[in-house]
Amino acid sequence: MGIRILTVTPASPADRAGIAPGLFLEWINGERIVDEIDYQALTALRSLEVGVKDEGGAERSYLIHKKEWEPLGLCLDETQSMKPRHCRNHCLFCFIDQMPRGMRETLYVKDDDWRLSLMMGNYVTLTNVDDAEFDRMLRRRASPLYISVHATDPDVRVRLLRNPNAGNIMERLTRLKDSGIEFHGQIVLCPGVNDGKVLERTVEDFASLFPASRSLAVVPIGMTRFREGLCPMQPVTPELASRVIDTLEAYQRRFLKTLGTRFVFPSDEFYCLAGRELPADAEYEDYEQIENGVGMLRRLEQECEDASEDEPAPRPQRETRLIIPTGVSARDFIEKLALRYAPSGTHVEVIAVPNRFFGESITVTGLIVGRDLCDALKGHDFDRVLISETMLRENTDSFLDDMTLEEVRREIGRPVTVVGNTGDALIRALRESEDMEE
Repeated sequence: MGIRILTVTPASPADRAGIAPGLFLEWINGERIVDEIDYQALTALRSLEVGVKDEGGAERSYLIHKKEWEPLGLCLDETQSMKPRHCRNHCLFCFIDQMPRGMRETLYVKDDDWRLSLMMGNYVTLTNVDDAEFDRMLRRRASPLYISVHATDPDVRVRLLRNPNAGNIMERLTRLKDSGIEFHGQIVLCPGVNDGKVLERTVEDFASLFPASRSLAVVPIGMTRFREGLCPMQPVTPELASRVIDTLEAYQRRFLKTLGTRFVFPSDEFYCLAGRELPADAEYEDYEQIENGVGMLRRLEQECEDASEDEPAPRPQRETRLIIPTGVSARDFIEKLALRYAPSGTHVEVIAVPNRFFGESITVTGLIVGRDLCDALKGHDFDRVLISETMLRENTDSFLDDMTLEEVRREIGRPVTVVGNTGDALIRALRESEDMEE
């Protein structure tokens, strides 16, 4: 059967044609409907022939004429058609493989789905896409995509992903370019595997596909303490981080002259590891790799500056002691912002939270768990805690160790305010902390 039709919008073209909920959508204009991607692409036309089946398998077709881009009016069962496709790789650097046992099942799901790349910006490897599905991507003009490149040397990429189908990445990227599809790329840097000359080749190869290849981010491997039985890997050292920055900044200067864009960007974590100043706001251009942690701190600083100019001068307030827990890597940067923008009468302490849950080599704020947060706050004097929303699972009040926000509040005995990951939210939290809802 095709995809079940859950509802039909009243007075829509589909409703006027007589298509009813409970039927199964099979094809449009002779093309089989695999998922929402097909449905959206094929229903953009003015004239449609729509094929459906009922529960008994009886087929019927409808001729529909509508305005171009007018919605057809069908709501499809996405649990059937858009179930995420699972990863077929066994990457040397996979973070999910380094998760402790006994956590929620959803934390162990490995998706690698080009459709989620198109719709949500997820990074994908394309190793689970066969030739027929790749041709469908080209027909649907899936652009832009977000590609986990890691290495363009076929042997190195096969080794990194531990997948014999991983070596044809440049062939596929070239076909995407030839079909008018744009894409962004990322490299997870693994010392001794895809750094040095391999990194340089990857940057050169990916840049050769410009302007279809729009940007490239380089991020360091994340290593937890749960690596028993996994391939031995080395973390990125401060010395290596500094060399990577030098290499990529040299490419940026060259690409700015030849391509009109810096094109390749090290993530903030490289600068934090190396103890070096972040690039200026303008050097991140359009912040196209912000979700990879590229320019996140600099944009936060710029947003704070803008918000402080827009916000009215803070009113006099009673003495308040705030504490801001962060990951080790961002601590100094956040302290500078907090001290700069805290109003008179507000005393701010910024503390680094050692990550004992995942291992102290994990230094980012978004992986701080509730237990580590509570332990780090012991012995400190404060009235209120400001925590980044990145510590909580999306749309929940739970940390990654399943400790809830309310449990943290009860244990520390103080109010906890969750602060959005923007400069405006930080400025408001600093200036209005005693009035903010928990």
